[in-house]
Amino acid sequence: MANSKIAIREIQAQDNKAIESVIRNCFHEFNIPLEGTAYADPETKKMYESFQNENEIYFVVEDDSRVLGGAGIKPLSDGDRDTCELQKMYFSPEIRGKGWGHKLFETCLDAARKMGYKTCYIESAPQLKAAIHVYERHGFQHLDGPLGNTGHYSCGIWMIKTL
Repeated sequence: MANSKIAIREIQAQDNKAIESVIRNCFHEFNIPLEGTAYADPETKKMYESFQNENEIYFVVEDDSRVLGGAGIKPLSDGDRDTCELQKMYFSPEIRGKGWGHKLFETCLDAARKMGYKTCYIESAPQLKAAIHVYERHGFQHLDGPLGNTGHYSCGIWMIKTL
């Protein structure tokens, strides 16, 4: 990837299979439960279509037309209208530890602010220690339980941040 042209852009319909693969591979790599998580979420197969409503957006990290990661913002299901959720932030091993998580994270939070959200909620799995560290570095605070109704009952980490 020395001469690569890595970029963050909005998801396109042709990215669905690639981002689904990135997401699902992380579950096997980190031994995260498959049920009650994004792995079993029907949106994971159709990420482009799942982020086309008002006040939601999904970004992918691309290297020479290969999708290597992604994350998105949506209204928190059954939450108040001022709270969004950062969803489905996953990366291929080849771009981890190179700052793309921070860049994509900031891109998502900036988009959330522009859409008028006041707070951002995140659910994660305890196995994703590096991701949780990124969230903490960006000012997210741990919660004692989940907010909204995400359906991700196997996620044991809940965090929130005022935007």
